Amino acid sequence: MNKDIEVESWRHILQNALTNRSFLLGAIISGAIILMALLSLFWTPYDVTKLVIVNRLKMPSAEFWFGTDHFGRDIFSMVMVGARNSIAVALVAVGIGVIIGVPLGTWAAAKRGFVDEALMRFNDLVFAFPALLSAVIITAIFGPGAINAIIAIGIFNIPVFARLSRGAALSIWPREYIMAARVAGKSRTRITIEHIIPNIANILIVQITIQFSLGILAEAGLSYVGLGTQPPLPSWGRMLFEAQTMMSFAPHMAIFPGLAIVITVLGLNLLGDGLRDALDPRLRRSR
Repeated sequence: MNKDIEVESWRHILQNALTNRSFLLGAIISGAIILMALLSLFWTPYDVTKLVIVNRLKMPSAEFWFGTDHFGRDIFSMVMVGARNSIAVALVAVGIGVIIGVPLGTWAAAKRGFVDEALMRFNDLVFAFPALLSAVIITAIFGPGAINAIIAIGIFNIPVFARLSRGAALSIWPREYIMAARVAGKSRTRITIEHIIPNIANILIVQITIQFSLGILAEAGLSYVGLGTQPPLPSWGRMLFEAQTMMSFAPHMAIFPGLAIVITVLGLNLLGDGLRDALDPRLRRSR
């Protein structure tokens, strides 16, 4: 019976999402970017690692849709591969935050007392080191690269999900069905797994989309300062860095990777906004 109710609830949520314009637009944009990234695994119009100086700084045309850069590389192909790298870094970094942060937050909410206080103070300590600063420290020790960017962004995501899951879990623990589960003899760990996490999943899903968009921005920022994805693989952030001295005579070098970042982040934010409206009845707008 409970499973039937859950299925019906999720069906209702899906119906609300499909009638939400923000969700639909965000899903279309995000889906297109993801498809482009997946396509780049198998095909790009040109080899992004091949330098063709004779084609340098060509403007957008039928041959080169987004033009070429100062090394003669096709910018459209670079944007495709850059999407793959940005999504991969953000996805793994957010995964680190969820896998570590959610158990820590729900554990603190279940234990309370000293454990809760110690975890929150540790979160405050981690928040004092933004992703960029963490990347500088990690790079100074291990050198620049996508892996270190993932670690830096992932570390920053851990306290975000820990705080969110802790706050959401604390609001659920006093409820009657939780008290009934405790009276039935269930341990706090079992209650957390069976009741707490499923009931905060909607909040976590929305936050994941938000952190995913922030992860893409962070990866672009780290690559811009040379701490992210390294050559010969292209990155949207490094493409912007290379274009900054050529804006007067080759603006297309900055326009297209810049638009890729803006459109991707916009799509993910719209998707998150639509999910929030669909998952939280108090925030659903009348359509």
